[in-house]
Amino acid sequence: MAILNMLSSYSWDAKVVLTLAAFAVNFGEFWLLVQLCTTNSLAKSVALLKQLPDVLEHSQTLKPHLEALNKLIKAMIDVTKCMVEFTELPTEYISSEVPPMSIALAHIPTAAYWTIRSVVACAAQITSLIGLTHEFVTSTSEAWELSSLAHKVSSIHEHLQKLLRLCYQRIDEMKQREAFDDFKRTIETPQMDVVRILIKIFRKEDPHVLLSPEKTKVQIDVLRRKHVLLLISDLDISHDEIQVLELVYKYERVSTELNYEIVWLPIVDQSAWNDGYEQKFTNLQSIMPWYTMSHPSNIEPAVMKYAREVWRFVKKPIVVTLDPQGKVTCTNALNMIWIWGNTAFPFSTEKEATLWKAETWTIELLVDGLEQNLPTWIKDQKVICLYGGEKMEWIESFASATKGIAASLEIGLEMVYVGKNNAKERVKKITALINEKQISHTWQDASVWFFWNRMESMLYSKTQHGKPDETDVIKQEVMTILGYDGSEEQGWAVFFFGSTEMVRANGEKMLSSMQKFDQWEVFARQMGFVPGLRKHLEGITDDHHCTRLILPGISGEISERVVCAECGRPMEMYFMYRCCVE
Repeated sequence: MAILNMLSSYSWDAKVVLTLAAFAVNFGEFWLLVQLCTTNSLAKSVALLKQLPDVLEHSQTLKPHLEALNKLIKAMIDVTKCMVEFTELPTEYISSEVPPMSIALAHIPTAAYWTIRSVVACAAQITSLIGLTHEFVTSTSEAWELSSLAHKVSSIHEHLQKLLRLCYQRIDEMKQREAFDDFKRTIETPQMDVVRILIKIFRKEDPHVLLSPEKTKVQIDVLRRKHVLLLISDLDISHDEIQVLELVYKYERVSTELNYEIVWLPIVDQSAWNDGYEQKFTNLQSIMPWYTMSHPSNIEPAVMKYAREVWRFVKKPIVVTLDPQGKVTCTNALNMIWIWGNTAFPFSTEKEATLWKAETWTIELLVDGLEQNLPTWIKDQKVICLYGGEKMEWIESFASATKGIAASLEIGLEMVYVGKNNAKERVKKITALINEKQISHTWQDASVWFFWNRMESMLYSKTQHGKPDETDVIKQEVMTILGYDGSEEQGWAVFFFGSTEMVRANGEKMLSSMQKFDQWEVFARQMGFVPGLRKHLEGITDDHHCTRLILPGISGEISERVVCAECGRPMEMYFMYRCCVE
């Protein structure tokens, strides 16, 4: 209490620091000699000069006393450092009037009292050691008192450390919020140069945060006066996506001399980073022909937060486009890239809307350039059938019956198997069987993936720019085919004659219609195959059907009202979580 009264004009942390300093000045030399005299010859000689032979003689007997002293002194220093650390916290990020800082400050006087009391106890113990007596050597009460104080002070330190961690957590949250608000303000304010935005995206420690397509470190300035496409994904981006995007970027872009570059921003949880993630990142980086980050840790955490909260990145990759002035022109241009490729440049929301106005539902839109023979088939006036599913028995029965009808009508027929969405390994096996039995044309794995990915992209893009579902033919047809694919049916098929004349149905209806050709043969011979089949299907009523439209989570909203492709009634919405190694 005398020490506290003497230091009454000082703050609590200063009281403790001054007391500990005074203790060190008065007893530090003795403490060093006692600790080192048994192992260091110089310390032993100095101890003899200081006339401390009794301490040297009883060094083993005094070991419990010395260990208790050492433990308590360490606890005192830990608490003192912790108290000082509280005073050095940045006040602009944490207030002393709200928890956890207010709780910590309320515990500081108690911590100061017990630390100073411990200093007094240590001083008394060392004074007793200097005036060594036999009774002191054999007594254990002093060692017990020090151990008790050490336990008390250590408990105080643990509690303060817990509060200190909470304070740092609060400070980090405030800093991240400040950085988030700063990035949001910057990217939503008109700029003069895209580089200003890119500087905010990357951490400032390393000026060479980018790797060029040639895998050399470059500065951000190389992207000045260019359109920049930010490819945002995690480390599970598929090789199919990279390969198709490479085709658009590396070949089509160069041939048309378009002024844009792609930069990959991998969004990952840095706290879970390990050697496995490092290897995965390196492998992906090595196969990407565009600009990449030198390391994911170079991306500002605020940018990751903005990507998730504002650009709505979840799992599926997105592409955010910036014009040369740094303005965000589309929060996900990947949909239009899949649909139109470089025709959609500069990949703005306005360009996407313009492209949709010029589109109609045709087989060219559905197939894009996936089937090289398509123009020839249309020119030769052949009936073209695209079909999907994963039931081999249905595929064989449907193809056999359809070919029989084509032969009977003496019309040209070309059939193409387009697989099933998100069933890569199963589709691969079915494709092999179809090729082996020469049932129909098939596509490579990448083409099957791209077909279904484009279908989903068309739906998402249409949702943002299209008409209401009831009047948007393209959206209705896309949803219908996706609904066929997601349902537990045997398969599905769509027939085209020319670019626009078409008919489609689920697998059960199609197979039944082919097997009952005699019921609509007259229509087929009078009107043509496609109109005749459509007239026949219109006369079939469903007693029961179960249609499912399964869509992956992605940025952008899907309208809550979706109508059934079979009966036109509103479908119920469910949430589905799936883990599929395929």
